[in-house]
Amino acid sequence: MIAWLLLAAAAVALLYQSGALAAAAAFHLKTRLLPQRPPAALPPISILKPVYGLDPQLEEAVASHLALDYPEYELLLGFQRPDDPAIPVLGQLLAKHPERHARIEIIRTEAKNAKTGVLEGLSRLARHPVIVVNDADITVPKDYLRRLAASLEQPGVGVVTCLYRARASSLAGCFEALGIATDFMPSALVAPFVGVREFGFGSTLCFRRADLEAIGGFRAFDDYIADDYQLASRIAALGKRAVFAEIPVLTYLADPDWRAVWRHQLRWARTIRYSRPGGFAGMPVTHAGLWALLNLAAGNLGAAAALWLARSVMGAFAGFAVLGHWPALAAAPLIPLWDLFAFAIWAAAWCGNTAWWRGHRIRLGPKGRILENQVP
Repeated sequence: MIAWLLLAAAAVALLYQSGALAAAAAFHLKTRLLPQRPPAALPPISILKPVYGLDPQLEEAVASHLALDYPEYELLLGFQRPDDPAIPVLGQLLAKHPERHARIEIIRTEAKNAKTGVLEGLSRLARHPVIVVNDADITVPKDYLRRLAASLEQPGVGVVTCLYRARASSLAGCFEALGIATDFMPSALVAPFVGVREFGFGSTLCFRRADLEAIGGFRAFDDYIADDYQLASRIAALGKRAVFAEIPVLTYLADPDWRAVWRHQLRWARTIRYSRPGGFAGMPVTHAGLWALLNLAAGNLGAAAALWLARSVMGAFAGFAVLGHWPALAAAPLIPLWDLFAFAIWAAAWCGNTAWWRGHRIRLGPKGRILENQVP
């Protein structure tokens, strides 16, 4: 009986892997064979980048924003306090590019989600009708804004977000980067095919100022942990679409050890659990590696082999062909091992309501509201 149940689970998991591979292939072919045409006009854009601390690769990330090929844009770097150690470093960087409209702003905020509070302040200082928000460690290509503008011009689009790949310097961080490229990003590509409209990542959120004002500004959700999801979902509620830009961006994972990776992933998992509980409950369907090993233990050798192969192929294609993350190709046979770690994170996410972020212990409430934010 158990063997038959595991076979049924394997069938569902295999169906998901097939769907994820199809979604990744469709995205890859669309971007290669049917690239977007340049927009009829290039609207002026304000980039809002909240910064907290001097993270590794921060200077490189900001430098990429100063080298963009776009006719008119401004870059606003927002800090919570004037003694942030990143300010003098970035100040020197900005001084090397006087031709750019870039500046540092100190934004005092009492918001429970201080990042969102900083964004609220920056949005009031921004001058342009189109706004781009991305995390401090995001590095972008030179045609970043041109691609975003082209996507935002499509009929009915209200939010443009970006897929992303990650790099890291520690073994634990590299393992996490592999999981992002071969699990989290493919699941994002599947989302539109199953009716999920309100997706958006901190890697990039591009939208019109008019839509931000229509949803009440950043202050309308400055007590939610998933500010990126909240913004995308509220603009989608206006009847607008969320879409992926054709280019991925790059992030850097500073997690130095396995404990840090565990905490990072657990925060993400609990954020999803509170923001989209239904989708979170069904996440084990994506853990093909887990079902492969269970079927192997039950003697279902064919099902186990098929799942392991399907998971490896899907992860390698999505990670390498779509995102350009070469370790996904090099470590393809090991990709299903990520699913064991991901399942452990999923199970642990049900067993508490706290998350760690920037040295703070956050207690979460319904729909991802921040109930308490304490320094340990």
